Amino acid sequence: MKVKQNNFKKFWKLGIEEYNTNYFDISQDGRLLMKEGNFQYNLYDIIKKYGTPTEIFFPTIIENRVRDLIDTFNAYIKILNYKGKFFYHYPMKVNQNKEFVLPIVADGANLEVSSINELYLVKKMLEQQKLNSKIKVICNGPKNLKYINLINELRNRGVLIVPIIESHNEIKAFLKFNREVGVRVNLNIKTNSHWDKKFNHFGFSEEELLKIGKIKNLSILHYHISSQIEKIDGIIKPLRRAIEIYYKLKVKNPNLDTIDIGGGAGIPYEKKKHFYKLKTLVYQIIKTAKNYSEKLNIKHPNLIAEWGRFVVAPAQITIYKIIDFKPVENKKDKQWYIIDGSFMNDLTDTWAIHQKWHVIPLNYLNNIKKLKKVWLVGSSCDSDDKYTAGGSYILLPDIKECEDLNVVFFDTGAYQDSLASNHCLLSSPLKLAAVNGEIRVIRRRETFEDIGKKFGW
Repeated sequence: MKVKQNNFKKFWKLGIEEYNTNYFDISQDGRLLMKEGNFQYNLYDIIKKYGTPTEIFFPTIIENRVRDLIDTFNAYIKILNYKGKFFYHYPMKVNQNKEFVLPIVADGANLEVSSINELYLVKKMLEQQKLNSKIKVICNGPKNLKYINLINELRNRGVLIVPIIESHNEIKAFLKFNREVGVRVNLNIKTNSHWDKKFNHFGFSEEELLKIGKIKNLSILHYHISSQIEKIDGIIKPLRRAIEIYYKLKVKNPNLDTIDIGGGAGIPYEKKKHFYKLKTLVYQIIKTAKNYSEKLNIKHPNLIAEWGRFVVAPAQITIYKIIDFKPVENKKDKQWYIIDGSFMNDLTDTWAIHQKWHVIPLNYLNNIKKLKKVWLVGSSCDSDDKYTAGGSYILLPDIKECEDLNVVFFDTGAYQDSLASNHCLLSSPLKLAAVNGEIRVIRRRETFEDIGKKFGW
């Protein structure tokens, strides 16, 4: 495939705000650049120094996205004369790395945890005096006695901590909890998303919750429909339903004042089609909450969003080196390009949910006349360790004409670290942070000894 010289940036879909690639550009010698204000990182130079596979994290992107999210909600609250407040809670399950969490908190986010271990990290941050005492923490997930005890401990230390009740046993467990609590409802509504399951065990059904009626100190109605919702209507429809439940619950729970819409906001992973903009989504949320509240003659509720993927996914890229190639049997128009890492280990969603990524070369971006249709394969022994773009193809330079070809996967900052493994005892990638013009090692590349120790050797 031939590409005109002056169209390479457009061809690789770089510098486009709608696709979250507005921070990236191409150098004069055809290498990928990341721009941080007026400073720029030549990512190929970084890889030549540190090697591959490597993940590079950009705190600047996270900080900008958190501020943009909070500012956009607050702007439309003012524009539409909405009387409720907005609070952003970062769900730590999306990426628990310290280097990700601290910039998010520093730019005004509250926190949401889903396990006792995540809440322990909150405790640790408090002990290190890294958290403002006014930060609010929402606690989701099944709660055993140790989890409940830690919630009580932090509450007694003055933390604004809100357990979200999901079962009758949890109602009993928090009867003596003299601060606000929330309750989770499993809305009887579905969206078009991979994660929207026909059956799940989270929270109370609508009918069950309304039968319960009074819940001591109830202040938050929480629901979570799905993740990576790609149509605005998939976020707005559940909100309408939640406001109806909120209205009915408020009759017996007058202190109920907040709706937590959970996660769901998606990002344009593939960069192939139009994706909704943050402003459009937030406008619809505030407008819907206002109109439905006024229709039911109730005070505008406060709103909470737990959009983790939206904030952190675009803040990291993953880079591999192509180490070999071979023809794809019975597919004469395609070749296998073999990477020096593993999709099953490093980008688990590739294998687990068949995630489609935006993949481009790190170098040779503007001086290769012909591009090859390729499929990528990992370095493990597993036949599922591959990326075929859903059976389509990835366009990359002809490796036979490249001295050193590397590839970049965009938007890898969400979930991949916590899902990572060591299949075939392959090492986890090096993780770097690029901030203020400097490169810092967050996590070194695992050695043979590191891997052996994990398995008792």
